[in-house]
Amino acid sequence: MMKLFAGLLLAIGILLMTGSGLCSLYVIIGAGVSSNGAIIWFALVFGGIPFALGGGLFAVGLRLLKKQRRISLDELDDRFR
Repeated sequence: MMKLFAGLLLAIGILLMTGSGLCSLYVIIGAGVSSNGAIIWFALVFGGIPFALGGGLFAVGLRLLKKQRRISLDELDDRFR
């Protein structure tokens, strides 16, 4: 069950980072050189928050998977002692 939850966190994190990153990139490229740079800060502030949230979810999911793997390896090691 823990592997499923960790996998869901990984998937949601990847989707959030991809969506917000592509949207921010589209806003920055769409603005082109006609803007004075304010649109870049706008995209980084409003696109960076979901990107950071997605990165956090990804990191938590990865940590849960590593913890689950470490527990299963310890249990396997105890069986062969």
